[in-house]
Amino acid sequence: MNGKIHPKVTNVTMNRIGDDTDKVMIILGISLYILERKVNGNILINRTNNSSLYLLTSSCANLIQIFYPLLINIIFDGFQYPKTNDNVFLTCKLPYYILYTSDLVSLTCICLAILDRYVISSREVRLRRLSIKRHVTKKIIFSIICIFALHNIPIIIYYEVSPIGNCKISSRIYSYYYLGVFQIFFHGIFLICFLSIFSRLIYKQLKMTQQISYLRNFNSDKQLSRMLLLLCITILMASIPYSMENIYSVFFIDFTQKLSSYARVFNYTSIILFFTDEVLSFYVFFLSTPNFRQEVKKIILCKNCDYPLQNNQIYPTNYRLNVH
Repeated sequence: MNGKIHPKVTNVTMNRIGDDTDKVMIILGISLYILERKVNGNILINRTNNSSLYLLTSSCANLIQIFYPLLINIIFDGFQYPKTNDNVFLTCKLPYYILYTSDLVSLTCICLAILDRYVISSREVRLRRLSIKRHVTKKIIFSIICIFALHNIPIIIYYEVSPIGNCKISSRIYSYYYLGVFQIFFHGIFLICFLSIFSRLIYKQLKMTQQISYLRNFNSDKQLSRMLLLLCITILMASIPYSMENIYSVFFIDFTQKLSSYARVFNYTSIILFFTDEVLSFYVFFLSTPNFRQEVKKIILCKNCDYPLQNNQIYPTNYRLNVH
């Protein structure tokens, strides 16, 4: 019996798996992100730190990232409207512009939330003083959205409909820039290095705070740090295969060359892992944060908030409880 995988069989199978996975992730992602958006909004009211605001912005960006392309697919693919040069703006240019802009905003806000959590929980006073005011955080978030919105304008210019009805980048130079800067550097080198460094630093902080974990007010900060640590790990697990696949596609194959069967399997697997990470953030929040679970339970059971959440006052690690 021939052990080789037939390319057509592999392509059809992987396309079917990819389509089914997309449907599951979109349906599950939208429902979870609406719930996550509601929960993070409720928790944000009771928090005064910047990490929650960054995470709330990331959740909103992820919801847009999932919902808008779904709407376009329903309108054009669901009703069998072909992608042509007449509707290229609605079918290719605008969806990919919103998709990539939301993705950059989401990942940047997650990185800033992790950085803010490390700074505000540091034992060193000079680092804690680097924590910025809430109104400055809002200006930073607004600036990030504006910068990435301007940066991704070439997507509107260079995306077009291919002869077979797919969206593609018409400029070869911009396609290399997109793969090199957006995929390999930002999603790969920078993201992996940043998360690896700060996940280790946050883990050290969590170990040092074990001795004062009985402080109720401090518990809220520890939950948030643990949640961000788990979020770092899930993003790393999804980003490393995706970055390897992009590096392979740039340095080892030509754009006109068709992927082999095994390379196509790895390509689909890495993409599925990368985009599944967006849905997994809900479960990271749910498993690592009791406050998040309380809010989910109240929303599902339609209960009003009859007890306050713990505040988020920061205690230095050398704090000691005075016993009288």
